[in-house]
Amino acid sequence: MVAAIASLTFIPLLAISMVHLLWAFGLTYPAKDELTLARTVAGFRGIEKMPPRIASFGVAIATLVAGIWALALTDASPSLVLTGGGAVLALVFLVRGLVGFTRKWREMTPEEPFATFDRKLYSPLCIGIGLGFLVLTALRLF
Repeated sequence: MVAAIASLTFIPLLAISMVHLLWAFGLTYPAKDELTLARTVAGFRGIEKMPPRIASFGVAIATLVAGIWALALTDASPSLVLTGGGAVLALVFLVRGLVGFTRKWREMTPEEPFATFDRKLYSPLCIGIGLGFLVLTALRLF
């Protein structure tokens, strides 16, 4: 069961990491151009281009590390660093997911199709990943 939860947490993080890596290299997948991509994946009011490529590269590395962390949480040996990191990752993803449903976030990110994707996909996915980290971390404590 623990391996299944870790895998279900890792797989979307790996996918997120891979698309951010593509964007870091200047590709606009899955959009036809940079403007469409920015409005699809960033969505900030008035956005006309993607954030800096280094930011996409940073997110690619961070999400890959988070995914590997999820897999590492299956290790039964005691580790305060591993368990604490899992708790922090749970908090980060749960907060991001929940913030996506606030009015303030909607005001900051009104561009379509981001606003719709965020409400229906991005925020729920963050909550799911956060719950995965929460369960993996809790299972290490019991």
